[in-house]
Amino acid sequence: MILPTQSRILVTGHAGFVGFHLVRRLLAEGHAVTGFDAMTPYYDVTLKQARLDRLEGSENYTSVIGRLEDDGDLERAAELARPDVIFHLAAQAGVRYALENPRAYVDSNLLGSWRVLDVARQAKPRHLLLASSSSVYGMNAKVPFVETDSTDQPLSFYAATKKAMEVMAHAHAHLHRVPTTVFRFFTVYGPWGRPDMALFKFTDAILRNQPIDVYGAGHMQRDFTFVDDLIEAVLRLMPLAPGPASHTAVPFRVINIGGGQPVGLLDFIETLEAELGLTALRNLLPMQPGDVPRTFASPVLLEQLTGYRPSTPLSAGVKAFADWYRDYYNLK
Repeated sequence: MILPTQSRILVTGHAGFVGFHLVRRLLAEGHAVTGFDAMTPYYDVTLKQARLDRLEGSENYTSVIGRLEDDGDLERAAELARPDVIFHLAAQAGVRYALENPRAYVDSNLLGSWRVLDVARQAKPRHLLLASSSSVYGMNAKVPFVETDSTDQPLSFYAATKKAMEVMAHAHAHLHRVPTTVFRFFTVYGPWGRPDMALFKFTDAILRNQPIDVYGAGHMQRDFTFVDDLIEAVLRLMPLAPGPASHTAVPFRVINIGGGQPVGLLDFIETLEAELGLTALRNLLPMQPGDVPRTFASPVLLEQLTGYRPSTPLSAGVKAFADWYRDYYNLK
């Protein structure tokens, strides 16, 4: 598939961490972008608004505020966008919050994702790209995680809704022949990150001399992906819509986006301590329900398709976040 040099693109979740970075890059490359977001108060809405403020000013940018699950909102955005490509990044995130408010995950990740699929059925984009999560691998003991591994035993309700979205998308691609790619993201971090994620929470606590909660006694491992690396991978995949080898095959694929270099949680904390020049007060706690001990991406398929794999060193990525954090909160 060849996309127009200046494509029309609809991005759900454009006020979110990844969505903001994606839209900023798309605009820089000359695409026309319509962003859609509900601005929900799951975390500080002023941070979301600050992201949107930095997208304003481009004649190729349109922002639509609405809820995926509400009738007509997303359809209105799609009519404005007339998209060649749809990126669906909007979701209710967070493994732990799913224990408190599972209904939010049903509304956003199931009903909301179905509405995106239905809009794609009508709009017929050249490529539909959907964000999933490494959480779907659950307690998979085989590493690294490969896209063909079983994902039938998720450990959190968040992961279950992401797996359900993947399955819905597969059926939708089969029935309506919309070329579809599902990304499984692996612990994305970097500037403008989410306040509910470990790097943001740890930085805030360490700078205020408050203890940090270290789950699993620090023995967990995560395959961290710097946000600029993730966006590069996503953009390289954008023109590579899956095409069926025969009329019976499904135009659908799942791709890990991770570098395949897991880091221990204690090593992660030490990297942050070195960057901040401070030592964390550590409150060691057991694993929380729904957490997995390790994530570990196989980047082989991504590299085969694009010639690229995430490779930013953790120290460089943590520094970029810390620099942004100090600047955003005027701590310099």
